[in-house]
Amino acid sequence: MTPVVQPLGDAALIVTFASELSALANARVHALAASLRDRPLATIRGAAVEIVPAMVSLTVHVEPGMAERSAEDLRARAVDVATGASLASAVDARPVREIAVRYGGDAGPDLADVAAFARCTPAEVIARHAARIYRVYMLGFLPGFAYLGDVDASLAAPRRATPRTRVPAGSVGIAGLQTGIYPQDSPGGWQIIGHTGARMFDPASGALLQPGDRVRFVGSTESP
Repeated sequence: MTPVVQPLGDAALIVTFASELSALANARVHALAASLRDRPLATIRGAAVEIVPAMVSLTVHVEPGMAERSAEDLRARAVDVATGASLASAVDARPVREIAVRYGGDAGPDLADVAAFARCTPAEVIARHAARIYRVYMLGFLPGFAYLGDVDASLAAPRRATPRTRVPAGSVGIAGLQTGIYPQDSPGGWQIIGHTGARMFDPASGALLQPGDRVRFVGSTESP
């Protein structure tokens, strides 16, 4: 799909690369974000610009009144990114980061529920979850919370009907086709299947995972 640029009032523009999530569409989002940071558009240079990448879209905030004059230049830059010959190969170019996970027991209180949803054993849930190489599509919700995809479709259990008031930092969860790691204690409704000791966010160094990173979970089992 050709990138679509739409105004969000007079002080922001949103660029949409696809109607459905894919690794390539997401790579285009982050390639455009990097391009705009490295080489700002002439029409918005000097403005108070904020660039906000999401799954398949990117929002550019500009000073009031500058959105309309920036739209055509932004569209041209987005098309250049979308047609870049090297972008498809760049999707799988990063090394795979391994994150150790303890599955089940107190570390994964929802493992049995996900197994029931998938109509398989808890061991099969662990094997399927750990078999994939995931892409970090975006950061959001909490500092350092990485939305990773795609989960094996058989494991794509929905969020819990009643969220927990406290999910411990390091909890590994599933929500639909996404998996993620809670970077700090917080409320949450994802299905918790395991726990990692990896520190996902540090105020001094930032987020452990960045958009475009590739991740594999390396699992061990905690006895119920």
